[in-house]
Amino acid sequence: MRVALVCALSTLAVSTVVFADRLEDTFYVPLDDPAIQYAGPVSDPIAHLEKGLESQKTKLDYAPNGWGYLPAVLKQLNINIDSQVLVFSRTSIQTSHISPQTPRAIYFNDDTAVGFVQNGEVLELTAIDPKQGVILYTLDTEKSDRPEFARRDDCLRCHQGAPTMGIPGLIISSVHPVTDAEARESHGSAFITDDRTSIEERWGGWYVTGTSGSQVHLGNNPELTDPLNPGRASKEGTQNLTSLAARFNTSRYLAPTSDIVALMTLEHQTRMNNLMTRIGWDARIALREGKGTLDPAARDRINPEIEEMLGYMLFVDEAPLKQPVAGVSTFTKTFPERGPRDAKGRSLRDFDLQKRLFRYPLSFLIYSAAFDGMPDVVRDRVYQRLYDVLTGKETSKTFVGISAADRQAVLEIVRATKPTLPKYWLAAN
Repeated sequence: MRVALVCALSTLAVSTVVFADRLEDTFYVPLDDPAIQYAGPVSDPIAHLEKGLESQKTKLDYAPNGWGYLPAVLKQLNINIDSQVLVFSRTSIQTSHISPQTPRAIYFNDDTAVGFVQNGEVLELTAIDPKQGVILYTLDTEKSDRPEFARRDDCLRCHQGAPTMGIPGLIISSVHPVTDAEARESHGSAFITDDRTSIEERWGGWYVTGTSGSQVHLGNNPELTDPLNPGRASKEGTQNLTSLAARFNTSRYLAPTSDIVALMTLEHQTRMNNLMTRIGWDARIALREGKGTLDPAARDRINPEIEEMLGYMLFVDEAPLKQPVAGVSTFTKTFPERGPRDAKGRSLRDFDLQKRLFRYPLSFLIYSAAFDGMPDVVRDRVYQRLYDVLTGKETSKTFVGISAADRQAVLEIVRATKPTLPKYWLAAN
């Protein structure tokens, strides 16, 4: 049985999708290029877990209450239950099991995600390989003496395309309601979302628990279940929900929440991981073509891509919060606890939630294996450009919104917490 993982991290199955960035204009980067060889061996958290199962050094316990292998898988992958977010849009191949009364649950950390559907045939999983990017897996939910993760490259029919910048990637989208004028027609409407998207455009087809003040979002509207035939906008009873108990039986899930801060974090890291993969692939292909070096034309192609990633890492186009946001789960506490801290107790994982998502404007994924796995020519360029911005040498309008205090704080935090920095980073600026 084929289960598409669009499935696990997306509400996308639409005829109309809005994109604005150049990288999203690319539909396909060759999987079989000699510099890529996507179907080859991988080294991601699920691949490591599978090796443990094969050697019988690792065991997955089977839980009651319909959860099966889910709790054990989350424990082995070091994924917190409080990361749970719930999506009820009907886009999964397991769509017959999904509704506003039985939403699909997603649990995630920085490099791995697990999708759970009530009474589903499989768990749906993604993991980030340091070079290859997103690898897709399923695990049968039926109890077995030898549970086995199956790699699902067939899911790339949904997980490789313009929404993922042409590489195997992750997708987060929002179903948008039809207007009165559109109500007589049947046409899809879904938007890719990340931290650049205004709150008003986000979370159609998702449950959202937490408060956002007077900022109106599209979550918690059961009319928005089908991107191809979206329902109408509804604000009544959909905003600032702190409990979902009146919507469905929350006891069927590991947590009763679909935390707003977890959703915002997942949106940020989804695009960031896709950017690292895409630029890494482009550089590896160019290096192969240049026999180990980037010729001037290749640099002219890749450097603008790096600038795009740099801006995203530094949140230069982040949609500002008009009012404070607050979650209702422990995610706001446990997520920052996972990060390294400097001598002043600061971390790139600290939340702000008053004016923006994070307190310090640099992506926490600078610590990820995916960042370290980018080709040296890319990573070295990113380090140099980051240094230029944070020390004030870069004075372009692109980064003018980053205050001098924030630049200094981020510079100090990274110096103290990233052990593989170039030597010039460690000199006093």
